[in-house]
Amino acid sequence: MNKNEKQVVEIISNNYELKRLCEILKESNLPFNYYIGAGCITNTIWNHLSGYPLTYGISDVDVVYFDNKDLSLRSEQKFTGYLADKIGDFPFRLDVKNQARVHLWYEKKFGFSIQPYESLEDAIHSWPTTATSIGIRKEQNDLFNIYAPYNLDDLFSMIVRPNKRMITREIYHNKAIKWQKQWPKLTVIPW
Repeated sequence: MNKNEKQVVEIISNNYELKRLCEILKESNLPFNYYIGAGCITNTIWNHLSGYPLTYGISDVDVVYFDNKDLSLRSEQKFTGYLADKIGDFPFRLDVKNQARVHLWYEKKFGFSIQPYESLEDAIHSWPTTATSIGIRKEQNDLFNIYAPYNLDDLFSMIVRPNKRMITREIYHNKAIKWQKQWPKLTVIPW
């Protein structure tokens, strides 16, 4: 584990709610790959770097998984319910998504279709910015697995850079403006 990865683990471990969710997911011994990812991880790191409370600006927590054997919405909802029951009182909305089924609803939500993801990591590669393309999970051996395909330099440098694999200019622009209001130290790279 490199220095930045160790720092991610340390900072996330200081966010009581995310630490608790990591532990619940680990203890659940799930039959598929999963990560806690995207904004909740990025926001926690930016909060630490900005001197804000670690939970500032977090509205939801993304739990992503990949189960290409069951693409039903019902299965996704069942897993969401299971996690909600396990975690009990939780200050954030759980946003649980089976990345194997994203292509089934993406066009209706965003206006264009996408090919099915081949893996959970393939999905993370397409997330909107280099800083938010990150997933973390606690393994059975209590070590953390971090997946960050664009490394962690932008995250720790507080740089918002578009990942143009799938995002549109408009979506990127709207996210960047919103984030810069919340974290004024961010440097936004133009489209």
